[in-house]
Amino acid sequence: MARDSLFRIGSLTKPIIAAALLWLVDDGALALDDPVARWLPELASPVVVRTPAGPVDDVVPAVRPITVADLLTFRCGYGLAADPGLPAVELLLQVLGHPAAARALPPDEWLAALAQVPLLHQPGEAWLFDTAADLQGVLIARVSGRPLPVFLAEHLFEPLGMADTGFSVPTAALGRFTSAYRRGADGLQLVDSPEGRWSSPPAFPSGASGLVSTADDLLAFARFLLNEGTVDGHRLLRPESVHGMTRDHLTPPQRAAARPFLRGQGWGFGGMVDVEPRERWQVPGRYGWAGATAAHVVPSTGTATVLLTQVEPPGPDPTPLMREFWTYAAS
Repeated sequence: MARDSLFRIGSLTKPIIAAALLWLVDDGALALDDPVARWLPELASPVVVRTPAGPVDDVVPAVRPITVADLLTFRCGYGLAADPGLPAVELLLQVLGHPAAARALPPDEWLAALAQVPLLHQPGEAWLFDTAADLQGVLIARVSGRPLPVFLAEHLFEPLGMADTGFSVPTAALGRFTSAYRRGADGLQLVDSPEGRWSSPPAFPSGASGLVSTADDLLAFARFLLNEGTVDGHRLLRPESVHGMTRDHLTPPQRAAARPFLRGQGWGFGGMVDVEPRERWQVPGRYGWAGATAAHVVPSTGTATVLLTQVEPPGPDPTPLMREFWTYAAS
């Protein structure tokens, strides 16, 4: 393990994708309240299951269009729920494949498949995990007219000096790429080797979990947020956009319904937001994500933390290592 080791960063992809979409908002290419159907016509006439537990063919029209803000706040009606057995969620996984697996369809085909699935909730009604970030990635490519990897490289990674962040690992860098593991009954089990899934560009560059990166690249992104959208005196995002990323947009009932994923925390744009200090390291406004990898910024203190591991956690709760790390960082 070295300082420049490369890791699969999983859901830490989500804040980066949100920042890229906000770049387009700040540039005037679209607005938060714009219906996404202008660029994603496949979602022009969404239908919603009459009740979340009901059959997928018992649907009603959406009461309003899905907006850009709905994607950023994960309240577009698509995504994973606390109950994975809901018929609409099961159909979502059947059509698209499980989020942990490689997205096999190119973006246009992926979106066409998604459009055949009814929404689980009306737009704006409930927080759901994962799918909204992939939709953000498709939207960025459609609005900008650039493939998502190219847009991110030009407008975020190059200005921020994130030279090792991308959707695949160049052959010359595979020696720095870590293997991925999960714990099984007989110890660690290999999930993906350096020569595996990320050794070539994917058919679908996932805005939800597709990036690889390094500690220094993620620190550069964290400093960019703490500097309210500037790097080396050059502004990439307006302070208002960064503040929108790092403040909670959910209602108390929405936070409660999302507890298996958010553990009582709120949601900004692309990441969790602490709303009350339940643990020593939690500060209202602390923003980020914790999965196999974890990164957070605390705007009120100017603090950034990055923790990269190569072992999948057994569940959504923070591991003992994470708790020790965050306690140390808060001391």
